[in-house]
Amino acid sequence: MSTRSDARRLVLKIGTSSLTYPNGKLNIRCIEHLVRVISDLHNRGFELVLVSSGAVGVGLNKLGIMDRPRDMRMKQAAAAVGQCELMHIYDKMFLEYGVTVAQVLLTRHNIASAEHYANVEGTFDALLTAGVVPIVNENDVVSTEELSRVETFGDNDTLSAVVAQLCKADLLIIFTDIDGLYSDNPRENPDAQLISRVEAINDDLRKIAGGPGTKGGTGGMATKLSAAEICMENGVSMLITKGDRAEVLYDIVDGKKVGTLFKRKFKRKKV
Repeated sequence: MSTRSDARRLVLKIGTSSLTYPNGKLNIRCIEHLVRVISDLHNRGFELVLVSSGAVGVGLNKLGIMDRPRDMRMKQAAAAVGQCELMHIYDKMFLEYGVTVAQVLLTRHNIASAEHYANVEGTFDALLTAGVVPIVNENDVVSTEELSRVETFGDNDTLSAVVAQLCKADLLIIFTDIDGLYSDNPRENPDAQLISRVEAINDDLRKIAGGPGTKGGTGGMATKLSAAEICMENGVSMLITKGDRAEVLYDIVDGKKVGTLFKRKFKRKKV
């Protein structure tokens, strides 16, 4: 069996650039397509977890703030407003397809001890067993840069890899603004080649990875490589692909060659 076609428990991470327009307003069309495809796969028997960025950007737009503030308190306020707005939209749209969603907000503190880790792991398993689609984000309202690094994930690529580990997922799918990992920067080098499969992450791949790719996002290819390392070491495969067309999820679950696949080193057993 291929790593993709036999995947039944999926974690999908979608970034700010896919969820919002450059002006900060929600991309309703993108969200509608995403919800419809996730709901359809849910009906086919797949278990799905959505790690969603965008809370701070949506909150800033709703508060009428054009530029991303440096003040941490204002970022946290925007996250609180934006998370409410995002969940309202998700809940309403998923409900139209008869799918129940749950909000899960995490910091590293929630999984710092074995007991806490087991509790969160059990909650995800209970939600998925009950047919619920968990929607996950970092708890930006209480997680700050000033706190210990143990507290914060720092970006949703890392968060999604940790969630995939917690859920014992078969596959983490990261939607981004390019087709996958290239041999060079495709925006600058037209001869750059898409790397379709990665068995191990080495220094050459790390040199290829750059910084943040868009104004609204915080994670570039470097954070995605870090997320891939977390996944591969914990028995989870990871796929990076362009997130402008939600229907690509059908190609992924049908085992078609899409984006860049980081193949797990072993198949993690579910208890």
